[in-house]
Amino acid sequence: MGHFPPPSDTATYDEFGFLPDVAEELALQWTRSRHVSRNDFELEDGQNLSYLRWGTGDPRLVFLHGGGQNAHTWDGVLVAMGTDAIAVDLPGHGRSDRRDDRNYSPWQNALAVAELMEAVAPSVDAVIGMSLGGATAIRLAAKRPDLMAHAVIVDVTPQVNDAGRTMTPEQRGSVALIGAAPSYPSYEEMVATTLSMSPNRTEAGIRRGVRHNAVQCEDGSWIWRYDLVGRRAEEADDGSASENIQSWVDFTPLWDDVAEITVPTLLVQGGDSVYVLPEDVTEFTRRLPSVTVEVVPGAGHAVQSDQPLALAELIERFAR
Repeated sequence: MGHFPPPSDTATYDEFGFLPDVAEELALQWTRSRHVSRNDFELEDGQNLSYLRWGTGDPRLVFLHGGGQNAHTWDGVLVAMGTDAIAVDLPGHGRSDRRDDRNYSPWQNALAVAELMEAVAPSVDAVIGMSLGGATAIRLAAKRPDLMAHAVIVDVTPQVNDAGRTMTPEQRGSVALIGAAPSYPSYEEMVATTLSMSPNRTEAGIRRGVRHNAVQCEDGSWIWRYDLVGRRAEEADDGSASENIQSWVDFTPLWDDVAEITVPTLLVQGGDSVYVLPEDVTEFTRRLPSVTVEVVPGAGHAVQSDQPLALAELIERFAR
C-alpha cells in the first residue's frame, strides 16, 4: 500500500490561534499556559499519522473524529475538559497521509490508531470516537481492550450506512459536504455552503472549522483536506475512486465487534440526529447488554460541535 502527504496550504495560519475564541464562545476561561502541539508519528509502513497533543502529561483520553473532519473538531470538548489527551487526524484526513487505495475503513483506521497508541498513549481512561471515528473505536475496543479502560461511541452504530436509509441534506448536516463540490472558488463560498448545512452551529464556529479543514491551492481555489470527495487527478475516468470508497462503507460486520467489547461502553446520541435509530439502539443493547446510552438534546450528528459542554460532562463522568 502506498501513501502520500495531504495537499499543501498556500495560505498558512496559526491553527491554535482560535482556541481563545473557542473558550470565549463557551463562556470558559482560556489558560494561555495550556500546552497544545501538533505532532507526527510514522507508522511501520512509513505512513505519517498526525495528531494534536493536549497537555504535557500522559494522555488519559484519545479522540477520533468523523469522516470528512479532523482533530480540531474536538477543540471545544478539550477546552472544556482541560485534561491531557490526544486528538488524531485519521488517515486521509487533516494533516495525516493519504492512502493510494483510499481505504479509510474502521478496520484500517483501528490498525493505525492502535500503533500510535502503543507508542504515545498505551493505557488511557477512554477512547472517544464520533461517526467514522466511533466505528473505529468499536473495532479498537473489541480487538485492543488493553489500550483503554472505557469506550465512548458518539452517534454511530454499525447500521449507520444502511443503503435503505435516506436523509435530506439538512438531516445529514455537514456530512453532506463529502458528496458536494470538490473545490470552491473562494473561502467565503466554502463557508456559506457549510453554514447552510450546520443549523446548530454559530457562524464563527463554522469559520473556524472550515479553516482547519481546508487548504488554498496555488490557483486561489479552496479544497477540503480530507480524501473522501471528488477524484484525484492521477486516477482514471473509470469511476475507480468512488468504487474504492464504496467498498468499505458497509459497517455492518462491526456488529460482531460490538458483541466482543469487554470494556465499559457509552453510546451517545444527538437528540436531533437521525443517524442512530431506535432499532439500532435495541440491537446495540442486545449485542452489548452492559452499554450505557445517553441522548444529548439540541445536538445533531456532530454532538461535539453542537453541544461540546454537555458531551465533555458525559465523557468526564463516564471515564472517571
